[in-house]
Amino acid sequence: MSLKALSSTDSSQKVLEIQTDAEGILIERLNRFLAIVEVDVSGSKSQEKVHVHDPGRLIDILYPGNRVLLRKASNPKRKTGWDMIAGRSGDNWILINSAFHRQISEWVIKNNVIDLFSNADAVLPEQKFGESRLDYLLMKGDTDIWIEVKGCTLAEGKTASFPDAPTTRGKRHLDELIKARSEGHEAAILILIFRPEAECFTANGIIDPDFAQTFEKAIEAGVNVFPLQFSFEENTIYYHSQLPLCRNALSKR
Repeated sequence: MSLKALSSTDSSQKVLEIQTDAEGILIERLNRFLAIVEVDVSGSKSQEKVHVHDPGRLIDILYPGNRVLLRKASNPKRKTGWDMIAGRSGDNWILINSAFHRQISEWVIKNNVIDLFSNADAVLPEQKFGESRLDYLLMKGDTDIWIEVKGCTLAEGKTASFPDAPTTRGKRHLDELIKARSEGHEAAILILIFRPEAECFTANGIIDPDFAQTFEKAIEAGVNVFPLQFSFEENTIYYHSQLPLCRNALSKR
């Protein structure tokens, strides 16, 4: 799959428009949720505090000197006046703001992109199961479908992978999906991949071997895995296709 094949002029579907107000250069990421960016607004440059709405490491995107897209915060009383929306990787803008995952995943469910999710009688967000609150419970007749959503911004070569930082929470969510299957429910993990160069997806056994092992157990238990590929072009999210699993591509190197 080439980058050309992922152009929004091809068979892609428009999902969501996301406004951006300025481009900037990352100076420093101070912590998981705060960065200093040199912002360029109409030729006037200033260093500003920017909120990073993604707890991942993002080391291949958020490094000093890289270009980022920002949106002005609507609340003037906030400590940070800007939100990070996307970062540059090669020729592509990569969405790195997880606040939009809910809207994107809702679009996937409501537009019947995945047969398992289509024609649900009820879509209930943020439902408690076991020790966790999973992203969705879908009800179809007598079938309950438990869904967890993860955003993927890491790619190495043509391989997209999750997570990009150790995640005990992510492993716990997988354990809950396995439990749901053991109790006779349907279960699925929906992976939103924002790397248009990727050709397959794997759990990242180098970053988090516990998550990767549990991911394999989830597949064996019958948890459905749906890696869906998106791009961010001209302030718009586009959906392209479902990617195959390239299982163990990272963990066995």
